[in-house]
Amino acid sequence: LRSNGNKETTISLMFRTLRSTYNKAIKERCAHLSDYPFQEYKISKFDTSTQKRAIAKTDMLKFTETSQPIGQKKYVELSKDIFIFSYLCGGINFTDIANLTSKNIVDGKRLHYIRQKTGKLIKLGLSDAALRIIERYAPDSHGYLFPILNVEVHKTALQKQNRIHKILSKVNSNLKLIATQSGLDINLTTYVARHSFATVLKKSGVNIALISEALGHSDLATTQIYLDSFDNEQIDDAMKNLL
Repeated sequence: LRSNGNKETTISLMFRTLRSTYNKAIKERCAHLSDYPFQEYKISKFDTSTQKRAIAKTDMLKFTETSQPIGQKKYVELSKDIFIFSYLCGGINFTDIANLTSKNIVDGKRLHYIRQKTGKLIKLGLSDAALRIIERYAPDSHGYLFPILNVEVHKTALQKQNRIHKILSKVNSNLKLIATQSGLDINLTTYVARHSFATVLKKSGVNIALISEALGHSDLATTQIYLDSFDNEQIDDAMKNLL
């Protein structure tokens, strides 16, 4: 895996998946506990610490103002819009963005969705900029807010997962190109939007508990590593610091 250029975090994820599969195989009596390789081989040996990635508010403004020619490369404009949308909407991750439908828009100005990773309900106000991005893709959304999934094509969980993985790869590839054109010296991915959201609000003096709520974290410790519910108005006021 290392000779193929995989990072420690990727290798750790693969080994954890293998370990989980092996545990299930033992439980189903399809494998022997005596052959279990993870008694001595510890996955914790992998260095999964990563440098936190975020861009400053000034760089975000530069990024949003940079005009990318549509058609230069497929998904370039979509990649930029998804990045900005994530930043403006509480750092919502790519999978959750892909699964958004018109049902997630409440009263025409609020975004309500269940975060797939934690199952937590997220409620956020939609800025005018975020609404404009949604409206831009309304004519060609195929049942979703963004043209990533198609209700007529991607019907099973596996089909959706494969499609999301494929488009995410293209989006991240395009974001790297956009970063270069914008003069940003950073490995730009959709993840950076989520981290930038949290970092910008923190530097603006927003309470970390509010940031944690908007991110959908289950505890403050998770938010700290990243860097009882609050009223929606408090989160909305906090998010006015984004731009």
